[in-house]
Amino acid sequence: MTIKLIALDLDGTTLNDNRVISERNRNALQQAAAKGVNIVIATGRPFSALPPDVFEIPAIRYVLTSNGASITDLREDRTFYKNCLSPLAVEKSVEMLRQHDYVVECFVKGIAYIDGPYFEEVRRTGRSFRNIDYILKTRNPVDDIYRFMLDHKDEIENINVNFDDVSEKPAMREKLLTLPETTITSSFNHNLEIGGATTSKAEALSQMGKLLDIKQSEMMAIGDSPNDMAMLLASGMPVAVGNAEDEVKAIAEYIAPSNDEDGVADAVEKFVLNV
Repeated sequence: MTIKLIALDLDGTTLNDNRVISERNRNALQQAAAKGVNIVIATGRPFSALPPDVFEIPAIRYVLTSNGASITDLREDRTFYKNCLSPLAVEKSVEMLRQHDYVVECFVKGIAYIDGPYFEEVRRTGRSFRNIDYILKTRNPVDDIYRFMLDHKDEIENINVNFDDVSEKPAMREKLLTLPETTITSSFNHNLEIGGATTSKAEALSQMGKLLDIKQSEMMAIGDSPNDMAMLLASGMPVAVGNAEDEVKAIAEYIAPSNDEDGVADAVEKFVLNV
């Protein structure tokens, strides 16, 4: 098998538990790029929440963000693909979510927005069921998140629903699945993510294949969470890291070490560098 493109999830995959890309992972990606392999980041994060490490590695040129709702060419500094929610999907999502009391976020033009009162509470108390530093650094507060979503219903890349009590997640997932023109996935135990009808890392990866004239069989995808599954299934070599969810491991052809044990480097060395 000849691998011409490597698609990498970030959190729980390429980033270790300290939320950085290890030196071994960096070196493996640089060596793969030197062989002509395209390195593509495929993440649920919006563009503004990408970690500095992504921009420090010359090998990384393309980033698929918001679960594939957007593709950006870092070298040319331009976004050339968008696949947002429909206005109807946004309206119906708001109608449903207003009936509950969850921490809701939305991504617009690569920026993450969150309800202002919750953001201020986290900043004031230093308490949250999520990573506090990540919230304060990557989320932008607005007065009314639902009003904001309706005001920007033509350009929403993704809607995140976060659960303090994860036992409520399965029932809410069933409700969200009834929304029109949407896809429902998850990248963390505490969240559900609402995307457009055809939005996925797999669809964005298909667009990358057309752009670069690379076949599905020539791609390797590495991930750990349910939102990575479509991407893994759309690649010729699906890889799960050791810390991946069981359902992700079940569709992988290779189980690499965990994200904290340089699993990405292990897979790249094995299938691309032949080390």
